[in-house]
Amino acid sequence: MALLMSIIFFIFSISPLSSNAQAPPSPGYYPSERVGSIGFNQGFTNLWGPQHQSLVQDSLVIWLDRTSGSGFKSVNSYTSCYFGAAIKLQPGYTAGVITSLYLSNNEEHPGNHDEIDIEFLGTTENESYVLQTNVYVRGSGDATIIGREIKFHLWFDPTKDFHNYAILWNPSQIIFYVDDVPIRRYPRKSDETFPLRPMWLYGSIWDASSWATDNGRYKADYTYQPFVAKYNNFKVDGCGGGGGCSPVPGSPGGSDGLSSQQRAALAFVHHNYKVYDYCRDPKRDHRLTPECL
Repeated sequence: MALLMSIIFFIFSISPLSSNAQAPPSPGYYPSERVGSIGFNQGFTNLWGPQHQSLVQDSLVIWLDRTSGSGFKSVNSYTSCYFGAAIKLQPGYTAGVITSLYLSNNEEHPGNHDEIDIEFLGTTENESYVLQTNVYVRGSGDATIIGREIKFHLWFDPTKDFHNYAILWNPSQIIFYVDDVPIRRYPRKSDETFPLRPMWLYGSIWDASSWATDNGRYKADYTYQPFVAKYNNFKVDGCGGGGGCSPVPGSPGGSDGLSSQQRAALAFVHHNYKVYDYCRDPKRDHRLTPECL
């Protein structure tokens, strides 16, 4: 109990230097407002590290120390879904630590799975978090890694307050949102490059020292433990199979793609905050990612 209380105090009381970064223009459409919030116990359960997971008021607190991290999973699987949560990250030295929100069917298809990721890559003190988006299709995240990473800095400090992060996945596209601003759209250009099998919803905090921060240069330092992440305002609008179901649309017109206002907001984020794009990486073999060609 003493450790838990210290974790709660830590996440509420410490925050790094503020940022004067410019926010994107309004997207003009707010899909999170069309989906009601649920409590953690209404749609999720612990997956691993139960001793490093606790419900505090209306928030889920998970943490990593040298003994374990923690993860959670949705009770149901989905064939398409809007999945979001408000997340508050830990300030200070968090190098090597990953905090995540993602969809996956790794347990159902080990070695040949699909996955859609939002991952916060931990950082050194006074440096900004990197938000990494990624898509894996039919085992491209397994033995031979073929990632589709696009990475961003944020226009706010994600350790000072909760912000809403979401993934919309339907049969035509994947859209990643930050506070309802679309930061990435991944359209279905072929069945071979798009995840189509049912997936579950996940979140976790874990040690990825081998690659997370500056390609593994900076490792998790457990003199700074515990590393804490806090989640609330869970939003799930999805289909578990069968017809007559579709999640909240990604744009105000209800069609695939984005509105002109959303495209302007996305372009602003890409121009000002994108720090890596796999399709523009000359070291990558783009025969393995034909959607880039």
